[in-house]
Amino acid sequence: MSGPVPPPPPERPSTPQTLDFADPDTRSVLGRLFALTWSHRFRCLGILLLQLVLLALGLLALGLTGLGVDVIRHAVQPDSPPPAWPSGLTPPAAWPIMGVVGGIAGLIFLMALFRAFLNYLYANTLAIFIQREVIARLRADVYDKLQTLGFRFFDTQPSGTIINRVTGDVQQIRAFIDGVVMQSLIMMLSLAIYAIYMVRLHPWLTLACLATTPILWISAIRFSQQVKPAYRRNRLLVDRLVHYLSESVQGIAVVKGFGLETFVTEQFRERNDEVFTQQSWIFKRVSLFTPFVGLLTQINLFVLLIFGGWLVIQHELALGTGLVVFAGLLQQFSQQASNLASVTNSMQQSLIGARRVFEILDAPVEIHSPPNPHRVSRCSGQVSFDHVSFAYANGENALTDIELDVPAGQCVAILGATGSGKSTLLSLVPRFYDPVSGIVRIDGTDLREWDLADLRRQIGIVFQENFLFSRSVAENIAFGHPAATQEQIERAARIASADGFIRALPDGYETVIGEFGMDLSGGQRQRLAIARALLLEPPILLMDDPTAAIDTQTEAEILAAMDSAMAGRTTFLVAHRISTLRKADQIIVLDGGRSVQRGTHDELMKLAGPYRNVAGIQEHRTE
Repeated sequence: MSGPVPPPPPERPSTPQTLDFADPDTRSVLGRLFALTWSHRFRCLGILLLQLVLLALGLLALGLTGLGVDVIRHAVQPDSPPPAWPSGLTPPAAWPIMGVVGGIAGLIFLMALFRAFLNYLYANTLAIFIQREVIARLRADVYDKLQTLGFRFFDTQPSGTIINRVTGDVQQIRAFIDGVVMQSLIMMLSLAIYAIYMVRLHPWLTLACLATTPILWISAIRFSQQVKPAYRRNRLLVDRLVHYLSESVQGIAVVKGFGLETFVTEQFRERNDEVFTQQSWIFKRVSLFTPFVGLLTQINLFVLLIFGGWLVIQHELALGTGLVVFAGLLQQFSQQASNLASVTNSMQQSLIGARRVFEILDAPVEIHSPPNPHRVSRCSGQVSFDHVSFAYANGENALTDIELDVPAGQCVAILGATGSGKSTLLSLVPRFYDPVSGIVRIDGTDLREWDLADLRRQIGIVFQENFLFSRSVAENIAFGHPAATQEQIERAARIASADGFIRALPDGYETVIGEFGMDLSGGQRQRLAIARALLLEPPILLMDDPTAAIDTQTEAEILAAMDSAMAGRTTFLVAHRISTLRKADQIIVLDGGRSVQRGTHDELMKLAGPYRNVAGIQEHRTE
């Protein structure tokens, strides 16, 4: 067992800690977000037209309300100004006053019903458009890109960060289309229409009531500058929280084995509190800004009642179609202006999320097929390493000047201490990485000239830590060849000595394996992995210590199965047990990424060195 679950490595910032709209990188992100929105311009236009109809209906209902007030006032006070009927559509003189008021009220009610239907249509259309056509497609694009990225990308990105970008950050882009672009267009159109309507009613009253608007815009700019660094920090803290949760769940056996439930709970609580504290700071700023905007709107109403009331008394403004309608317009204007806080907030969140999503979409694909690849349906299996050196992102060499020639059908075993480069050497054969110098060839052709899919179909791989999916046993074996027949699946299982225990499972080959295959023993998981590697009958096998997690009795079965599996195939076998190494045609001993010994078992036993030392230790243990 190892110690408690460690905290995730810090994410190396690749972007500035603040969002400066004069910064070229920020402008680039904005440009791409607007381009994404423009690609859906017809749907956006349709949604915008719906909102304009809703706006027109609202204004019409407000105008009718004012007209109704003037009708009632004129009926009560005949010496007051008569109601101004739109377009001269005066009702018949024979209509009773309550009939006129009732007709106006009925029209308002019918419009309210129609607006309710249009509001439902607007909300439903927007939700389907955003979630299905934008978010689902973008999430699929990000996932597709992840499948093309090389191992170097995943070596430097914690799994929690990747999960958070595919889920949470993609959702933040939704906020840009819905909460920024659409809301900004609706807000600007609404403000313009309301302002024009108010100016037509009374320009000086409009100027007096909207005098606080510049203060509102200045406040919005200052609010944006305050919160933009906090949003990036918040996303990094959420990454850290998700990563710790994922790692704690996967390492639950270690946690319980050391009785550290309380410790990891406290660690999770600390990370959760960090997210909460950061979000609370943001919410506090938002909570201060929103009421401030509301206060400005109340000042506008104060001005309206004083100045507008005086105008009504002086008969310069009608009570209903003047003051009442103006009050409604001012309320709607203030409500739209207050949305500026929401738009500003959404802008910051969406820019942070978009930047993180685009970092994945823009990540270079280091491992890819050349324009005119070498195509082969099946290779012979000859593999050579020509002065190959390799280094990971930290710059330290994992392999140095490896020279190796493996004829087709031979088995080469690799021995070495932890960190000596065994698994790294295997990872170069299917081209998970490219060497920093030297050439790896199959059948004399540089791997970089191969079609990547063709290359990997030539190779069966049994990893050191085998991953099984939450699917049936048959689906796990056939993962690399979904079209495989049941007969092919069972044959691969028999070669891997897995058929017996599979048939003993409750539903045999149709038994669904639990997450990570945790309901199977280590030896059973290993044998399923071997069966999966053998299903395509590849000419090349890579086996990273296949007997490491297997008991002595099962080891004998696996070794016997390996004899059949390796027959006629080029095999790279990482192993530590001499019983396994004996089967190799040649053995390579690695130390610090360098080849220090090479030969057969018998040849190496005659030489002083690390191989004979390992063999002596194992023989001593068996005595």
